[in-house]
Amino acid sequence: MNIHEYQGKQVLKQYGVTVPNGKVAYTVEEAVEAAKSLGSQITVVKAQIHAGGRGKAGGVKVAKNLDEVRAYAEEILGKVLVTHQTGPEGKEVKRLLIEEGCDIRKEYYVGVVVDRATGRVVMMASEEGGTEIEEVAAATPEKIFKEVVDPAVGLQVFQARRLAYAINIPNELVNKAVQFMIALYSAFVDKDCSIAEINPLVVTGDGNVMALDAKLNFDSNALFRHKDIQELRDLDEENEKEIEASKYDLSYIALDGNIGCMVNGAGLAMATMDIIKYYGGDPANFLDVGGGATKEKVTEAFKIILSDEQVKGIFVNIFGGIMRCDVIAEGVVEAAKQLGLTRPLVVRLEGTNVDLGKKILAESGLNIVPADSMADGAQKIVSLVK
Repeated sequence: MNIHEYQGKQVLKQYGVTVPNGKVAYTVEEAVEAAKSLGSQITVVKAQIHAGGRGKAGGVKVAKNLDEVRAYAEEILGKVLVTHQTGPEGKEVKRLLIEEGCDIRKEYYVGVVVDRATGRVVMMASEEGGTEIEEVAAATPEKIFKEVVDPAVGLQVFQARRLAYAINIPNELVNKAVQFMIALYSAFVDKDCSIAEINPLVVTGDGNVMALDAKLNFDSNALFRHKDIQELRDLDEENEKEIEASKYDLSYIALDGNIGCMVNGAGLAMATMDIIKYYGGDPANFLDVGGGATKEKVTEAFKIILSDEQVKGIFVNIFGGIMRCDVIAEGVVEAAKQLGLTRPLVVRLEGTNVDLGKKILAESGLNIVPADSMADGAQKIVSLVK
């Protein structure tokens, strides 16, 4: 789950991470009032969307007076920002962060992620702050420094100090940088983050070490133990079909193709999308109904797929282990009857109760095309859609 920058800063502040004073605003008037209350000579007006690259897209402006705050707020609110992370459709700005300016002496990068290779949390740092870390990795990888954290003891002071010296934090501010990094690590672990990225981390003219930006993502599987984080969810930033799928515990991600996919198991779902592409088609979604799906759950999954007007055909690819093929078949038939299915439907069933599942489909009276294998099913649905 993603949250906004201002929300991320509120979370980090609880752990002692220094952030600029700021307020969220939903209207132009609220933005002006927020700037007045901050009383800063320089005010930063920042678009709040779940995507990076906002500055390059015109979503971050520096105002020298209240008139400029008003003008920038009018310009940014309601604007559709297109960045490298939003896709070509962009995202509409519905809220702003009004923040006090600060005397930036130098910008750095600090991030915490889970390294799949080592299975451990890693803190990364670079003196190339304000730039996407991917660009730094491509152009000057030697400027990225890493510390692998032992989960038994957490991030150690000597590790944070080593990073601070490596990225050339001024000597007199090293201790503050160390405190900052340890607080960031604590927030990452305590809140079950999947990423915690501070870009830029800045040192200021008055001797502060501060998070000028903050990106926190959370492991959705751990949200049940973080009610405070769940409350930060902004449904306006999420795809409507993905929101609906989450209500039924379905793993759904919308794509831009025209072949709807319903599969059980994430690995099989990925393979299904790959084989559709191999035979010249384009998947419209990733959808994993899971191993314990019920007839009702399958019916809802079908409804979500069909709510996408781009979908011209559906491929159901089920390998029944825990999941029984007859349950899937009943759900498919129920959904098709409820929705008056007119689009091509190809179904491949294999595994537990497969014969019963095929019998249910065959006797349904619906125009369902059976497939003998995953490849056969992919070829048939691509052919029918074309």
